Amino acid sequence: MSTPSSPASPAAARAQAETSRKTAAVVYNPIKVSLRDIKKSVKRHQKEVGWNETLYYATSVEDPGGGVTAQALEAGADVVIAAGGDGTVRNVAEALRGTDASLGLLPSGTGNLLARNLKLSLDHLDSSIATAFHGVDRPIDVGVVDIENADGSRDRRVFVVMAGLGLDAKMLANTNDKLKKRVGWLAYVDAIVRSLRDDNRMNIRYDLDGTGKKSMRTNTIILGNCGLLPGNLMLLPDAAIDDGIFDIVALRPERKIDWLGIWLKIVWENGVLRRSRTGRRIMEHTPEIKTVRYMKGSELIVRLDAPQDFELDGDSHGMAVAIKAWVDPLALRVRVPA
Repeated sequence: MSTPSSPASPAAARAQAETSRKTAAVVYNPIKVSLRDIKKSVKRHQKEVGWNETLYYATSVEDPGGGVTAQALEAGADVVIAAGGDGTVRNVAEALRGTDASLGLLPSGTGNLLARNLKLSLDHLDSSIATAFHGVDRPIDVGVVDIENADGSRDRRVFVVMAGLGLDAKMLANTNDKLKKRVGWLAYVDAIVRSLRDDNRMNIRYDLDGTGKKSMRTNTIILGNCGLLPGNLMLLPDAAIDDGIFDIVALRPERKIDWLGIWLKIVWENGVLRRSRTGRRIMEHTPEIKTVRYMKGSELIVRLDAPQDFELDGDSHGMAVAIKAWVDPLALRVRVPA
């Protein structure tokens, strides 16, 4: 005859309830966010969903987010909320890639590129935190890139929005940080003007999806996981964040006047005409300009004749002489509104 099992003690029942509840962690840039405001909102939403006490980790110059995110995962975090700029988001995403934990977004920078492309709230702290606690997971692709640096060293990094070689990255390297704090995204206009003073053309050899080596002369080449920039500029109109491929664009002006055609392509065609049926009909009869070349693929290898600036999600990485980039499909879960 079997004997009835004894009921669990109140302490054991509480311990089991604690382990079954979720835990959130906030990885925050103390320069860009108010921890007091974050904690006030988090406390309310955490209580509403019945989660454990939220963990908090500050980023630093030495650790811009990856190390403390790893600590949060070791402590049992199910959702890690990145509270900072695009650099904070990228570093947190890099540590979360391939794990079961989800990324919550609390946009606090100038670009807010990932939140912008996912059509999330950009300027409402409580709404963003509510999404982290009450939302659902959306799997997205991640770009992975092996970088051969100018000094011969090698790095492996990830990006969630875009990576760029050449003028695109040079512009970011030339951005005045003090001006950026005062006027935000408009600081990049100043950087563009200063970057265009030089001859920015570069010779590259590339191989897209193993189709063979080709050569190209270009000013910049950008790999996109998604296509929207601040100012509602649609650089890569066909990009989808979960389709398993990169959308790639090479900008190849021969003269400074060619930049006008590129600008019209991005602002007028991509941003205006493409959004209506009539506009798309007009585009069907508009010849493609040779200064803008679009490509698609899941793996791109690029080798340069000379070191060039390289950027990841709007942050300058330094000078690179070669990269190998590929898509890691649906490798990151991001919290979005239910």
